[in-house]
Amino acid sequence: MGKETKKILGFIAFGVALYAVLMNFGAVIGALKDLWGLIIPVIAGLIIAFVINVPMKAFEKLYAKIFNRRGKSERNFYGISLLSTFVCIILVFYLMFTLLIPELISSLTSVYAAAEVKVPQWIDYLSSREWNIDIVTDWFKDFDFKSLLGGAIGGMGTVMDSIVGITTSTVSGVVTAAFGIIIAIYVLLSKDDLSRQSKKVLYGYLKKPVADKICRIANMVNDTYTKFFSGQCVEAAILGFLIFISLTIFKMPYAGLIGVMTAILSFIPYIGAFLSCFIGALLVLLLYPDKVILFIIVYQVAQFIENQFIYPHVVGNSVGLSALWTLVAVLVGGNFFGLLGMIFFIPLTAVLYSLVSGNVNDKLDKKGLTVKS
Repeated sequence: MGKETKKILGFIAFGVALYAVLMNFGAVIGALKDLWGLIIPVIAGLIIAFVINVPMKAFEKLYAKIFNRRGKSERNFYGISLLSTFVCIILVFYLMFTLLIPELISSLTSVYAAAEVKVPQWIDYLSSREWNIDIVTDWFKDFDFKSLLGGAIGGMGTVMDSIVGITTSTVSGVVTAAFGIIIAIYVLLSKDDLSRQSKKVLYGYLKKPVADKICRIANMVNDTYTKFFSGQCVEAAILGFLIFISLTIFKMPYAGLIGVMTAILSFIPYIGAFLSCFIGALLVLLLYPDKVILFIIVYQVAQFIENQFIYPHVVGNSVGLSALWTLVAVLVGGNFFGLLGMIFFIPLTAVLYSLVSGNVNDKLDKKGLTVKS
């Protein structure tokens, strides 16, 4: 059978299949939904495995160094590394719900109490200076801080109740989560075998240059995301703890709240540092106006020490992305997907930048051109 005949038969088969799909569109959509419901646990398991693999690899290297025996590789410690990772995750959630959240609620309550007393005093002070603050006065009179705080605290409880209710009352959700965790465990315990099998399929069905390129891109994505998230998590914890200790030493209010806020916002480059300092200054201004300048100095000094002496060793140029492209990634990711988009788009942009720059350099080399600045 010639190539032209195969092409004609292929077009005919495609036309028949397309006609069958259009004539039974509702049934096809229903089948796709059923198929999606079947593969959701697999997708969830792969995502969980990808995230958990980051701390698990750290435990693998740690145990390989501690039990440095001849013939022992990191693969021999997959089981204990996975168990250690789950223990750390459970411990983090336990500490969060028993220590962190009650402390944050207490801080927010004190913020409301301070606002209720201090804001009217500030309004009176500005009025005595003949400042026109009618708009601020009207807004504050109509604004109910107590309802806002109660709604925020109640909202957190409502969200948690909704999450618990969904996971406990919806059987499909429980099954999906359980199967996702089980699949993640199997994937992590047999990741070397799965990697080898995936490569065999790629090289078996695709040409070697194409398979090589896919493997190279996959390794680049894995390395970039691993370096970024591991570095950022450690850096966020160190920065939040450093800010908390610094503010506590200088007896600043809301040290715990500002430390937690700094750790969370540190995942957003450039913008996060400014926001955490600005919001912290407002909170201090609310209670102790005479300490605002000291707060800004202490905060900036602590952040400077972290940026100059800790950040380069913990994170460094983990994604190999310039400040301009990092800012572009934050803006684009935040515009489309909010906070998570800001975080995930940085390593994604680093991967795309590396691929594009490599392709451009290859084309220039083939043309024998050298571009100078």
